[in-house]
Amino acid sequence: MSEQTTDKRVREASRRHFLQAGAALAGGSVMAGIGDTNVLAGSESNLPPSVPEWMKAPGDPMGSQPYGTPSVHEKGVIKNISKTLPQYISASGRSPLQELDGIITPNGLFYERHHGGVPTIDPAEHRLILHGLVDRPLIFTMEDIRRFPSQSRIHFIECSGNPVYTKPYGKTASDLVGLVSCAEWTGVPLKTVLNEAGLQAGAKWIVAEGADAAALTRSIPIEKCLDDAMLVYSQNGERLRPQQGYPLRLLVPGFEGNMNVKWLRRLKVTAEPAYSREETSKYTDPMPDSTSREFTFYMEAKSIITRPSGGQKLTTKGFHEITGIAWSGHGKIKGVEVSVDDGKNWQEATLQEPVLTRALTRFRFPWHWDGAPAVIQSRAIDETGYMQPTLAELVAVRGVNSFYHNNAIWPWRIDADGEVSNAQA
Repeated sequence: MSEQTTDKRVREASRRHFLQAGAALAGGSVMAGIGDTNVLAGSESNLPPSVPEWMKAPGDPMGSQPYGTPSVHEKGVIKNISKTLPQYISASGRSPLQELDGIITPNGLFYERHHGGVPTIDPAEHRLILHGLVDRPLIFTMEDIRRFPSQSRIHFIECSGNPVYTKPYGKTASDLVGLVSCAEWTGVPLKTVLNEAGLQAGAKWIVAEGADAAALTRSIPIEKCLDDAMLVYSQNGERLRPQQGYPLRLLVPGFEGNMNVKWLRRLKVTAEPAYSREETSKYTDPMPDSTSREFTFYMEAKSIITRPSGGQKLTTKGFHEITGIAWSGHGKIKGVEVSVDDGKNWQEATLQEPVLTRALTRFRFPWHWDGAPAVIQSRAIDETGYMQPTLAELVAVRGVNSFYHNNAIWPWRIDADGEVSNAQA
């Protein structure tokens, strides 16, 4: 048999498979027929076989948009800023997770958490001071920092209050766990800068301080600083935005969000932690036995279905892809399981490549909805073997007085009319 004949048969087999799959999808009411315009939005004059209006004249010239912006039809995809919580100098804005695809969060939609407002910093006047238990105390300009060998790595950052333990929990995926985002970060390994200064015996902690009005201060174990911590100045290929710590922030992959100190101005090498406000009165977990968990650091394995999810609606029975994100501060996601029957049975979802350490991982699961009420949920398993717990399992161990580090499974209820809502509400 000739090579041409073999190739032809392979192409024909692929064509038949595609047509059969297409017919199956159409039978499941996924695709509209060519003549069916009832399910299509917009003016009929723009639908086939007509020539649409946007083909009849040149579009906007390049010069009118020197910095790219989304389509006007996507103007609703914005950060989720609470209308019930005062947004003063202490504020937060959540990523619209249910509107996003992939694992990278656009810079304009990356979640924010501020304790003293967003400072306006001139990078030419910004300095990073490194002192304490070092051989050579140093002061760096931003130009100095950028002269060091750089790296680019993809990691998530998550606020430890994402979500809280108490009702009301929220309606959408963004309301629940929108204080997590993922980006490609560019900067200098912190250990490179520490080696330049020379660590002294007894160096066990580094106290990092930001240049905001709150002077946010957190203590980081020296082991983390010498592992994968970074001094970053760029995010997704461009310089950090002011809301993300411009011109310099600390990145401690997998650790709770506020430890990734923004507007970084000082690193003090010490033998003891600082016991600052943000690691004593805040970001600790009161336990049922009247003790408190302190220096929790790592964000544990978590996942959330983002489609279909709260606030959305299934408009037709048939095939629907269940998709969402999973992440763990302890490393890579090993697997995600999905249940479509309120947790009675679990099936393995497909993980989308790349699966990276301490980064968001996208998962997908094919589902045929029969139109009956259903409860769907996901649970993540990380490379340590840890499995995401239910909220009841978490409360049984930690009680109801905790505010931070809630990594519980979050189920969505789908009603017979297709409306999706929070099943914990």
